[in-house]
Amino acid sequence: MTSLDVLIETPEMTKKNPVFLSSSLVSELLMGMRLRGVQYRRIQTGPTFGMGFEDKPGHAYFHFVAVGTAYICTDDGELHKLSAGSAAFMPHGRRHQLLSDAGIAFQDIEKFDAAPLGEAVSGVDTCPSTASVPSAVIFYGCMEFDLGGMQGVGKLMPTVMVADTQAQGYPGLLPVLDSMKREICAGRIGFAGILARLAEVAAAMIVRGWIECGCENASGLLAALRDPRLALAILALHRQPGREWTVAQLAAESHVSRSVFARRFQTTIGMPPLRYATELRMRLARQLLTHEKVSIDVVARRLGYTSQAAFSRAFKRVIGRPPGGAREMP
Repeated sequence: MTSLDVLIETPEMTKKNPVFLSSSLVSELLMGMRLRGVQYRRIQTGPTFGMGFEDKPGHAYFHFVAVGTAYICTDDGELHKLSAGSAAFMPHGRRHQLLSDAGIAFQDIEKFDAAPLGEAVSGVDTCPSTASVPSAVIFYGCMEFDLGGMQGVGKLMPTVMVADTQAQGYPGLLPVLDSMKREICAGRIGFAGILARLAEVAAAMIVRGWIECGCENASGLLAALRDPRLALAILALHRQPGREWTVAQLAAESHVSRSVFARRFQTTIGMPPLRYATELRMRLARQLLTHEKVSIDVVARRLGYTSQAAFSRAFKRVIGRPPGGAREMP
């Protein structure tokens, strides 16, 4: 039995803080998360209301209840209660309804009249004129949801992530939600823009809280977040995606032998490390091409390819079409 084959940790590894390492990787992954094309609405309702939201593949929904109570009803009939101060993030953009109570009739949110309140924010008022104050005040957003380097995480996320005022896993989120409530209720100048930014922060914090709470025992990349040895290598990949990595170099980042690293990576992530590196590059390439409008040759150089032809072949193999057609992709 050789020492290299059974090597699990080196003295250097034990000096590292596993929590810090995983936190660094989570931070790196969250930095790549993007919410684009956001459209928000502040909704004021009477005691009875029902609003429907259609399937939006590639998008996410965000709901925050500032005043009153609402229920999210998903297609499978599952109900999620949102009390005042609670928020829900729906990363898959699935069809659902926002109701005052179960079984209430609803109509599509797009059929409600909306008045502009600011850039990308409008107001919907369904509160009857006979009511002195609205029974519920809700801030809702629909946005293109790009996970960047966390694409593998997205499919493992639940349909609805709820963070309420009692949630132990979201301590840093509560002040953000309190700030949103104050902005919504006060209606001060510029509140719409501030709300939009706070909502993006809240969405990222909900995703982080889900990861920190164990990700519902999900596997793959999420399991790697809890493995400080793999987290080191994956963090290195995400920080230097254009480097021409070898398995031996990644194993050295993890302070384990090459064979131990390769087996552990394959078992945990579900693919070899160099394939993960290639798919990561292509996800980043797609982001640069479609949203940041970077030219193909610049993207190729930035991601470590010596020729545009080699980059184009890799892009087509992973994404399914040449990079020139990436800007037309949904």
